[in-house]
Amino acid sequence: MAKQRTYSQYAQEAAVLMGEQIKLGRKQRQWSEKNLADRAGISRTTLQKIENGEMSCAIGSVFEVATLVGVKLFEPDNLPLSKHIEHTRDKVALLPQRIKAKKKAVRDDF
Repeated sequence: MAKQRTYSQYAQEAAVLMGEQIKLGRKQRQWSEKNLADRAGISRTTLQKIENGEMSCAIGSVFEVATLVGVKLFEPDNLPLSKHIEHTRDKVALLPQRIKAKKKAVRDDF
């Protein structure tokens, strides 16, 4: 039996919010679950899981469905994603290539 994965409250609420936004977008377009699932190349069951905010769904599927129904993922300020990617890569380039775990200091003063 697989070990049950636990998620933070924030992550769970974010998944539920995304699911509700996807459901709203689908209904505003007057698309059935089957119609949207076919457009996204996923099963109707998977779409239902996404809309219910289940954490087991592949992120690629969630993003594709969100895009199809017009849910904005990372564009609150209307910058294209390519600009966000470029900006984030610039910030990452300033950081160290590798991050080593900090060693604990040995206390040998008996």
